Amino acid sequence: MSEKSRSIFGNQMAEKIYRKAVKTKKKNIKKFGDDSNADYPISIEKNAYIGDSLGVMNVLLGEAGSAKAAKAPFDTEKGIIVGNIRMGFGHYRISMAIASAAKSMGYVPYWMDLNSYRQTTCTKVISAQNDLYSLGSRLSGKSKLFNKLVWEPLNYEGFRKLSYNASDQKNAELMAPVYRNVPKEIPVVATHVWPAQAAVHAGMKHVVNAIPDNWPMALHLSEGSLHTVQTHYAYQGYRILNGMQGNDVLQPMPDSDLLYVGHYIDHELVSNIEIDCERRIKRKEEKKPMRFLLTIGGAGAQKEIFSAIIRSLMPAIRAKEAALYVNVGDYRNVWEELTKEIPELSGVSKEHFNQWDKTQKFAEDALTGDVCGVHAFWHENIFEAVYCTNLLMRSCDVLVTKPSELAFYPVPKLFIKRVGGHEQWGAIHSAEIGEGTLECRDTPHTLQMIKLFMEQNHLLEDMCENIKKNKEAGIYDGAYKVVELAMAKKNK
Repeated sequence: MSEKSRSIFGNQMAEKIYRKAVKTKKKNIKKFGDDSNADYPISIEKNAYIGDSLGVMNVLLGEAGSAKAAKAPFDTEKGIIVGNIRMGFGHYRISMAIASAAKSMGYVPYWMDLNSYRQTTCTKVISAQNDLYSLGSRLSGKSKLFNKLVWEPLNYEGFRKLSYNASDQKNAELMAPVYRNVPKEIPVVATHVWPAQAAVHAGMKHVVNAIPDNWPMALHLSEGSLHTVQTHYAYQGYRILNGMQGNDVLQPMPDSDLLYVGHYIDHELVSNIEIDCERRIKRKEEKKPMRFLLTIGGAGAQKEIFSAIIRSLMPAIRAKEAALYVNVGDYRNVWEELTKEIPELSGVSKEHFNQWDKTQKFAEDALTGDVCGVHAFWHENIFEAVYCTNLLMRSCDVLVTKPSELAFYPVPKLFIKRVGGHEQWGAIHSAEIGEGTLECRDTPHTLQMIKLFMEQNHLLEDMCENIKKNKEAGIYDGAYKVVELAMAKKNK
């Protein structure tokens, strides 16, 4: 295999950049070991949390599989690997969208979380990076100086550079062993670049790199795979590797390596867009309590804004003019801190904690029934923590979120302050296609937008109508198209 740290799409890296990449790999080997010669046995079991709903089968490595795990072979005809990591909630959510689309199309999604194989060098490297990213996200929300001097520049320009990709490619060589016993002809859809890079280094033959966000960064490049993007803006930026080496005009990505596909959205959401939007409009016309879904991300960085929103809505909640869903993911401490700060929450809230069957039942009943008060959701398991938002999304009126991967979902959205400069472009895209607000970068502007949603019908109705039009235009078909492309690569 060619040295992917020396040349990136025909753009030669300086010798010092290459030496730094090699040094980084050696440093990680010293810290985490090198299992390049390891031969990890593989077993497969149905995912206990989203196995039934999304058809997901877990791919387990080593001898640590449960008693239910089987050594049965992969379905090499209908199987598709969904390669991901847990770094925040976003990459898991995109993976769930891919799995949902695959199941709806008659395929078998195999779930490979490269951050779950604790005995491997791969997971140790990723886990260390994940811990750093989560810490940075939390610090950015607490310190304006840290955010301005460190976090925003890193997420906006640092990850954008080809030199960053050169180092990642070297580290990905340490991740390749997890694919050793996966049949090489099974297509891989990666929802983070590391599973894509690792798959390419491992010799997987059909790799699709499903790029998130709307800000082109070299971080997301995995040469040797087919790159897909959710927006035309991202397509143009990746095509010319815009700004990835200062102001240099770079050798562009080959046209055959990059495709626009649309947003990566679950089949369950896409197939119900019209009815869900009509229900939102009807509830607004009938002056039912307006339902706001507040969802905290995997980095846990938004509690202060949530607190301000809840305080502002308490009079409307008591008057049954508003209702709240609050999903704190797997961060129970966030809800506990909120209830301490806002004592009156206890009188109007119901906790749906770690009871997945009841969460599913609530989400189903809320589609056609009435909802009032505050409903808090916490689930210890990562799958439930992430997918809870997807279930609640259909019956909410407005999703309140930072402009990360949720910026692309077909629901009216109020965007709170971003975590990292790259996220602002998700809000810009959503506002331009008419289904989300501008990014509200401080609490007063966030509360202003809440008031506008509450006091007038036009804002919500316009977003709902635009979402329906966007569906007709195929904007939400990205997950289906990614699966089609992955299987087409296999069947050539």
